[in-house]
Amino acid sequence: MTRPRNERYDTIVVGAGPAGIMAAMHASERGEVLLIDASPLPRNKSCGGMLHDLSLEALAPYGQVPESIVVGPRIVNFRYVDWDRDIRKPTTLPFLNVDRAGFDDWLVSLLPASVEVVGSCALVGFRQDADGVDVECKVADEIVNLRCANLVGADGARSTVRRTLGAGATSTYVTLQDFVELKGDIEPFFDCIYMRSLGDEFGYGYVVPKGDHALVGSVFYPKTKRPWEKADRLLDVLRAAMPQLGESVKREACAALYLRSTSDVVPGSGRVLLAGEAGGFMSPSSGEGISYALRSGIAAGRAIAANPPGEALGTYSVAMRPLLADTARRLRWLPLMESRAGKYLAGFVPASIVSRITQGL
Repeated sequence: MTRPRNERYDTIVVGAGPAGIMAAMHASERGEVLLIDASPLPRNKSCGGMLHDLSLEALAPYGQVPESIVVGPRIVNFRYVDWDRDIRKPTTLPFLNVDRAGFDDWLVSLLPASVEVVGSCALVGFRQDADGVDVECKVADEIVNLRCANLVGADGARSTVRRTLGAGATSTYVTLQDFVELKGDIEPFFDCIYMRSLGDEFGYGYVVPKGDHALVGSVFYPKTKRPWEKADRLLDVLRAAMPQLGESVKREACAALYLRSTSDVVPGSGRVLLAGEAGGFMSPSSGEGISYALRSGIAAGRAIAANPPGEALGTYSVAMRPLLADTARRLRWLPLMESRAGKYLAGFVPASIVSRITQGL
């Protein structure tokens, strides 16, 4: 059993995804950092594993993404698919296609020695006072009590840090993702599929080729009942039309942020900063989250490094204003995009305009 080596740290970061890793990296410029995750490491995050140009831009100062974690086809472009009307609108929006577990593992490898990383270590709770934050964690059956000057919650859409902070819970999508064997090549697209026959609870499906497998995902609105049955129906429909899709090797489930108001975006309180989905930082229109996680994590870590203990929140909040404005802009489009009328009208819009719109969403 691995447990934290020390009882005191300058910063404790909860969540070893892109937001947490980048926050830990930059916060280490001020002092010793503990990065914990409730899952074993390297963790296995259910995700499409596609890097937007904004993600690559954020990563550029830290080196090239290793080719060892890139999968074929190397680049996939977004394509809008209205399944019921057999309409496909390919766009020029590209994504670098990577293995998500390998991506997270690569980011961890970039951390300096002053960042201690501990997996299978779950946050139980915390209490902050004028001088610091008392943090309670659980490693196996052992409760570990720690103290830090700054705490960063980067623990996802169902963030324990956010809930303990009293910042208000956020609603979440249910997402199911199957790894499906490929019996032949499929087109190099990230297909975003709208299928009315699955009901109004079904947000969209997606298909992404990943080497000798394809990811087939289903996204359902909050409070969907028996989503696995609808995911099975989606697979049946797709297999009937795409004989290249073979058997499912495994199915993953996770929660993704269902962002519908800028009031859900909370940078933190006191000595506690929230990054990534924990803070509400994710595209409400496209569901893309990695670029938001990277940018918010970097900003949180830099704010900690640049300020006296406990005074990072103001700097971080200012740094997040452009992302908040961007979120507000996307939210204005969302009611139309998610409506039946909006999806119907999208079928008549030329592919060049769909491409231009998706570049901004």
